[in-house]
Amino acid sequence: MQTITPFLWFDNNAEDAMNFYCSIFQDSKVLNTARVGGKILTVTFELNGQKFMGLNGGPMFKFNESVSFFVNCDTQQEIDDYWEKLSQGSSESRCGWVKDKFGLWWQIIPKVLGELLSDPDQEKSQAVMQAMLKMNKMIIADLQRAHEGKAA
Repeated sequence: MQTITPFLWFDNNAEDAMNFYCSIFQDSKVLNTARVGGKILTVTFELNGQKFMGLNGGPMFKFNESVSFFVNCDTQQEIDDYWEKLSQGSSESRCGWVKDKFGLWWQIIPKVLGELLSDPDQEKSQAVMQAMLKMNKMIIADLQRAHEGKAA
């Protein structure tokens, strides 16, 4: 049973954000929409089994990079799909970070990255780190080439 739920503060578009995220992540669903005076106050939804809540709290607070959601990806296709959808109308950053159109930050990361970076051969792990630092969207084949000592 999940006991900690991320609670996201939106200006006035929590429902739009919830619907956007549910359209991107498989195994996602809208759980609840709470209204006060006919207007949506909170939304509750699930993305890949992780519950989230959203609040239409007004413009006082904005998302920043100090909080992000880490998405482990098995394949390049999965990375490409998440990256394309989350980056629409937003901005990309280095090392797999992307800000969506609501200002929320996501890390779209291949599972294999952890293995490559933790290789006991320091030369290989450093080569992977250097390759990663040059990327915005992660490219698994380029990380693997760097690990093998081939130019990415």
